[in-house]
Amino acid sequence: MEYSFNPRIKVSISSTVPGGAGLGSSASTMVALTAALGKLNSLHLSVDEVIRTSMMGEEHIHGRPSGIDSTVCTMGGLILFKPGSKPRKVPTGPRSLVVSFSGMSRSTLRQIDHVAKVKESFPSFFEGLTRTANAVSLLAAERLSAEDMPGVGTLFNFSHAILSVLGVSTATLDKIVSASMALGSYGAKLTGAGGGGSVISVCPEGKEKSIIAGLKRRGFETISARIPVEGVKSWLEP
Repeated sequence: MEYSFNPRIKVSISSTVPGGAGLGSSASTMVALTAALGKLNSLHLSVDEVIRTSMMGEEHIHGRPSGIDSTVCTMGGLILFKPGSKPRKVPTGPRSLVVSFSGMSRSTLRQIDHVAKVKESFPSFFEGLTRTANAVSLLAAERLSAEDMPGVGTLFNFSHAILSVLGVSTATLDKIVSASMALGSYGAKLTGAGGGGSVISVCPEGKEKSIIAGLKRRGFETISARIPVEGVKSWLEP
């Protein structure tokens, strides 16, 4: 699906999400642009059309993105996502996650190529890890729906271990995970493609501020992110 617009327009972007942090900054930009241009030109894009169209920009940036970032940015909420399958929302009450930026930007395309090489070199090993990762994701969705945050934290730790074995973690990301655990979080894992970027932590209610302060003292830019959130919105101002 391609569109051509005339006259050209000027786009201004305001965001507090650092680029290259593994937090979906490129996908949120592409989704916002798609929805805004659709509204401006009365295209009446469906949710699926916004996702597909925004992916054109994501593919230009990342090469072979999974599509999860564009899907989440468009639909909002918590999403159980598997390429080739219909995304499913995970019902859960409002919670907070602690997000820490490693200070190291990363290239999603480079990380995708790295994982592809692992798959090519060790296919049976890779298949076993991906089966385990899929099981962890399904269990995490169940624990989120049950609001079992200690269980979610344990699964975060399992997930990070799998990603470390795949070689997409770094010493800095591992350090953040360890620091988060030492400060009292239930569990933590890298987010995004790895190789830099950010770590997300599950913390006990009431302890977020002290854990955030502790991670900041260790030199990591850290914020609290409330979930779930709404998807993309677009409107015309008079």
